[in-house]
Amino acid sequence: MPELPDISVYVECLAARVQGDRLQRLRLRNPFLLRTALPPIASVEGRAVLGISRLGKRVVIELEGELFLVLHLMIAGRLKWLAAGAKPPAGRATLALFEFGGGSLAFTEAGTTRRASLHLLQGRDALAASDPGGIDVLGCELAAFAARLRSENHTLKRSLTDPRLFSGIGNAYSDEILHRAKLSPLLLTRKLDDTQIDTLLAAARSVLAEWTARLRSEAGPSGWPDKVTAFRSGMAVHGRYRQPCPVCAAPVQRIVYADSETNYCALPDRRQAARRPRAVDPAQGQLAPAHR
Repeated sequence: MPELPDISVYVECLAARVQGDRLQRLRLRNPFLLRTALPPIASVEGRAVLGISRLGKRVVIELEGELFLVLHLMIAGRLKWLAAGAKPPAGRATLALFEFGGGSLAFTEAGTTRRASLHLLQGRDALAASDPGGIDVLGCELAAFAARLRSENHTLKRSLTDPRLFSGIGNAYSDEILHRAKLSPLLLTRKLDDTQIDTLLAAARSVLAEWTARLRSEAGPSGWPDKVTAFRSGMAVHGRYRQPCPVCAAPVQRIVYADSETNYCALPDRRQAARRPRAVDPAQGQLAPAHR
């Protein structure tokens, strides 16, 4: 699922193309993408784009008249920029086309399981109500970060990926953050001391900032992120099960739960504070599924 770095780059690249332009036409190629009935979706056509922003893992297109198009990519959704006159991806992958003066935005989704969604909201109150409420770790104070962590007693993995607590962090970057902080994904949040929380916040900020900068650079000459994926070369542990940890060379471990996977380094210094009443089989571990 695209997370904060991916969504931030999408927002920047889209704003560079459509800010101040008009949404001339919106073509829904799969009606199940749209999850709202009012206002009518046709009301967006002809309106100027006032801004593009991120709301958790969602892309928000603000139109004049306080209308907000909220795009949630979920796991397999992606955004593709098409030059004026270019054809959208063939087949059923394209769920919607947003046609602007300078080109079109294709909202696509791989596979047959339709999880991606589009909402049209009227007014800032409606937009605020759709916000899960997570704070942005890139701009929050240490005290606020600590309060969120300790508000519920869950594993670090579950808390970091909870959109009610933190904005834009999902399965992939939570693994990278915890590896950078040298903390177990199974460590309970109320067991953290002040030093560990300070270390965790610093790790979250550095990992998210570094990957945002890297993805921005990888957009390359096209100026568009065409290779958005949760599994990237250069990641320390995510998607690297059984491969050597880049710090200690120990094999990366994993815990699988439903459609969520946690990858981590299992050396004692990374799990010494974890509360583990019995051994966890890496293939059958019990972590709460990552939030969307």
